[in-house]
Amino acid sequence: MIRYFNTEGSCKPKEHYMVNLDNRLGYMKRTLVDRKKYFVINRGRQYGKTTTLRALEDYLKDDYIVLSLDFQEIGTEDFADTAAFVRAFAGIVLETFGIMGISCKEVFLQPLTEFAEKAEDKGLMELFICLSRMCSKASKPIVLMIDEVDSASNNQVFVDFLAQLRGYYLKRDKTPTFHSVILAGVYDIKNLKLKLRSESEHQYNSPWNIAADFDIVMSFSADQIAGMLAEYETDHHTGMNIQAVAEEIYDYTSGYPVLVSLICKRIDEKILGDAGFNNPDKAWSHEGIEKAVKTILTDSAPLFESMIRHLNEYSEMKKMFQAILFQGSAFSYSPDTKEISLACMFGYAINGEGRVRIANRIFEMRLYNYFLSEEELSSTMGKMAQRDKSYFVHDGHLDMDMTLKKFVDYFTEIYGDNDEKFIEDYGRKFFLLYLKPIINGVGNYYIEAQTRDARRTDVIVDYLGEQFIVELKIWHGNEYNERGEEQLRGYLDYYHQEKGYMLSFNFNKNKRIGVNEIRLGEKVIVEAVV
Repeated sequence: MIRYFNTEGSCKPKEHYMVNLDNRLGYMKRTLVDRKKYFVINRGRQYGKTTTLRALEDYLKDDYIVLSLDFQEIGTEDFADTAAFVRAFAGIVLETFGIMGISCKEVFLQPLTEFAEKAEDKGLMELFICLSRMCSKASKPIVLMIDEVDSASNNQVFVDFLAQLRGYYLKRDKTPTFHSVILAGVYDIKNLKLKLRSESEHQYNSPWNIAADFDIVMSFSADQIAGMLAEYETDHHTGMNIQAVAEEIYDYTSGYPVLVSLICKRIDEKILGDAGFNNPDKAWSHEGIEKAVKTILTDSAPLFESMIRHLNEYSEMKKMFQAILFQGSAFSYSPDTKEISLACMFGYAINGEGRVRIANRIFEMRLYNYFLSEEELSSTMGKMAQRDKSYFVHDGHLDMDMTLKKFVDYFTEIYGDNDEKFIEDYGRKFFLLYLKPIINGVGNYYIEAQTRDARRTDVIVDYLGEQFIVELKIWHGNEYNERGEEQLRGYLDYYHQEKGYMLSFNFNKNKRIGVNEIRLGEKVIVEAVV
């Protein structure tokens, strides 16, 4: 069977190209399962949770009986009350063992089989008595895995189920129970009460305070991505530079599993053989990756649909992201702050050296596009850029000099009389609103996160193979400006560019508005001042 890159559901080594998980699985077994830990794999959507569970199930099978359940298979009506739930739970356990080739007539399953036949008036206590007997009679310790716990988390009966698991965990030195319990989902278990009730006194009252910390990195490193690409290269002989391709994919995704697979899938199935990409080594290159990212940013996908829904549900989280992106605001990482906790739980943000950082470049670009699109129709700057697009693109080349010159003219005309605070807050947003329709559908842009702060932002524009470095900055005196020019020169060296651009929002009353060219050694910097 020919393997392929999978973005739908869990990955299987024999069917899909995937990162080798052996080191991760071995660590989980030694430090968590073997030590009888109960824990939660709590990660964002499509972060490889189900793939990890299935791989771990296979990894543990020699030493444990692994009971792997998916709560999506239990219907909503089965969570209506305790009696319905215990019947459904007993049934799915027996069905799972049957799929594993273990007959319900096995001695250790007889208590549960008898329970399932007469479960009409039974409760959770009776269910757990049967499960305890099952664990005591089994030939190996039983590990319980439950995937998609989110599908049950709005139900009180599930919270009661967790409480029973906790109770048996606390007395397991006297009463047989599951050796280890692993729950997987997006929502942290501590937020279950938050979903059930809105009163603040119940928000963090969870029955799952016995869970061990799960601090295993589930994102992919550049080397892990390279290992996956090496398997692909063995099958297809593209001639790609494996390490360079892996590092560029990592730069865009920060190793977010589904985004890594999505880029690879687009190159393999859509871009390879397309116009300009007839040769495999051309498709598996910077240009191919850039095109894959561009299509990902314009396509609908479940991951991005979830992101937009969450932004609309949690307005404070949305405001936080807007402030980070457009104003260079810095937020100290605090897991106790609701919007920060949610952003990290969903996988959209991370703790980056004590600051809230957007998790990867693709998320950042998608957020920019979404926020800008909300204002694009009403943006005067955007309308002018769209109207005069022919000024900026000639024979397939973007004229960045003219782009900045026209921006200075438009901005001065429309916003020149606004106060300093207004321009500090919105000036960079106006430039991106202006830039977007010019390169839309052909080019990409992204913001260099390392240089984004309240004073400085670097925009990298890719347009049909050409790259433009544009530094946006708030004027803070001549000395700061000269330092910015030196920083930009160093940045041009990094990107192997001879020419760069600087857009200064200057509040000096004696400023000279316009565009001029500066030569620093062998580098040319076009500076625009508004």
